[in-house]
Amino acid sequence: MAHKKVYLVSLGCPKNQVDSEVMMGLLLREGWTPAEGPEEADLIVVNTCAFLQEAVSEAVETILEMAELRREGASLVVAGCLPQRYGEEVAKELPEVDLWLGPGDIPKLPQLLRRRRGFFVGDPNAFLYDRHSPRVLFNNPFVAYVKIAEGCSHRCTFCIIPRLRGRYRSRDPEDVLEEVRALAAQGVKEVVLVAQDTTAYGRDLGLEGGLEALLRRLLEVPGYRWLRFLYTYPHQQDLPQGLLELLAEGGRLVPYLDLPIQHVSDEVLERMQRRTSGKDIRGLVETLKARWPQIALRATVMVGFPGEGEGEFRELMDFVAWAEFSHLGVFRFSPEEGTEAAEMADQVPPEVAEERYRRLMELQQGISWRKNLEWVGREVEVLVEGATEEGQPVGRTPFQAPEIDGVTIVEGPGEPGEVIPVEITEAGPYDLRGRSKLSR
Repeated sequence: MAHKKVYLVSLGCPKNQVDSEVMMGLLLREGWTPAEGPEEADLIVVNTCAFLQEAVSEAVETILEMAELRREGASLVVAGCLPQRYGEEVAKELPEVDLWLGPGDIPKLPQLLRRRRGFFVGDPNAFLYDRHSPRVLFNNPFVAYVKIAEGCSHRCTFCIIPRLRGRYRSRDPEDVLEEVRALAAQGVKEVVLVAQDTTAYGRDLGLEGGLEALLRRLLEVPGYRWLRFLYTYPHQQDLPQGLLELLAEGGRLVPYLDLPIQHVSDEVLERMQRRTSGKDIRGLVETLKARWPQIALRATVMVGFPGEGEGEFRELMDFVAWAEFSHLGVFRFSPEEGTEAAEMADQVPPEVAEERYRRLMELQQGISWRKNLEWVGREVEVLVEGATEEGQPVGRTPFQAPEIDGVTIVEGPGEPGEVIPVEITEAGPYDLRGRSKLSR
């Protein structure tokens, strides 16, 4: 066992990445070592996402690719949301896979490997990782995602996450604090808090202050440079004034807010069961722009939801033009089996949803470019994460979240892991260029 090698593929979002990092940690603790490629591995693990059909297709393609690349005698394990969503039917369709396990069964991975084959997908509520869960950080040693809660208790009509991940379960704040202390000690510079809804943190535990109280305590932890949180339900009661004021102060808590608003048409929001209205969303954005303009806003919206006519889409376009978000993610509606929305009348043809996607992205590209141009001539901090092929430092400003926003390319000195002062000299619709202000 000590010399056996494992190759792990992590698909999906940062929340899934945390699960993958825990699985790798469990295996390394058992004596496995990382393989550089699937061809040399004794064990291949694919941690899947199955939130949308696009993700399901990617998962199946990856599984088949790994099955083809593996050498004789190697085991193939598939974990995560794909088996949780489709049950043993998917095992029948993919006999190439030796072992299946769901999100709730992650801690059992080492012992299940001794069974060699089987389908072991149980209760998704059964596992909530903690500071004792071993983790191996992927991709970037200077950035760590910290999942502060698992699951979701919202009942949006387009979403299957509650079925795949269980009810919303918050981690104990002391446990989160200890994990962040450990990450800071190992050199992490940016801590990114994630959950299906970070603003719901602590509600299920009856914690007073919720996310704001947790953030204030995390800001007392020494050693790391930036703290960020993602995925915030866009409801005024979930974003109290104290939390917004803390965010606007800047400093270690980066002034960046992620708002999955989905839509602004009341008719569409009601069909989505989003617990909010277009008026509420506009009021929130208006308050943020007027009182705390220093907060960079990112939003995600959905086009092509059942019942979205040209009028509702135009309402969304007008809102995006007015809101001037720094960043915008646009999703096309996907009719997922098992959701209410998939069975609704007035389904929007895929080609119409695609055309609306293009129109909205084109509008946002111009907005993002104008917002980026406002930084030219100004000095900002940049966390250097690597280098271009030409050897120039590349990193991110506080208003560029990892993996989803653009990057900043720097001329001059800057080493990976450093947070350096940079004067912005050029701006594109997504990326920035600047000049290092370090004297060395």
